[in-house]
Amino acid sequence: MLIAFNKPFGVLSQFTSDGSSNRTLAEFHFPPRVYPLGRLDADSEGLLLLSDEAALNQRLLQPRHAHRRIYWAQVERIPTPHALAELAKGLQIQQRQTLPCRAWLLAPQPDVPPRQPPIRFRKTVPTCWIGLELIEGKNRQVRRMTAAVGHPTLRLIRVQIGNYSLADLPVGKWKEIGAAQRKLVLS
Repeated sequence: MLIAFNKPFGVLSQFTSDGSSNRTLAEFHFPPRVYPLGRLDADSEGLLLLSDEAALNQRLLQPRHAHRRIYWAQVERIPTPHALAELAKGLQIQQRQTLPCRAWLLAPQPDVPPRQPPIRFRKTVPTCWIGLELIEGKNRQVRRMTAAVGHPTLRLIRVQIGNYSLADLPVGKWKEIGAAQRKLVLS
């Protein structure tokens, strides 16, 4: 079984509490014996896959399989072409070199429903949505990468895994992925 979940802000990618005020996956009534394939931190939103198939974890998460994930990041200020090129070539983050990726300005800017609680707003600092396509996913990697080029992430949404898109799945809802859509995830 493979499930797509549109994870809300403030939800841990686990079924048990870590003692924080964050909610857990337990409240979303998933079928028994499924677990998350990878993670999104509590501050991140979007597509999270869950499955009862252990072999999928390695196939989807190991960088050597080059399985792509696309994120939309709302960042402070408008990144220059140079900043986007720095992101794309890979950065030294915490004594580790990130793999090259694809980075671009989203045009048009997406119409994303407001988050609760809302992001930080500053009158004198514009924000912009960028897209990032990665084949690795280290802890808080996108946030660290955008901060390293001078554009801190204010909001982060994973919108695609493989060729499977979050599309119009409402926030906080999940659905089982059928055979045809499963091929999109694994491609």
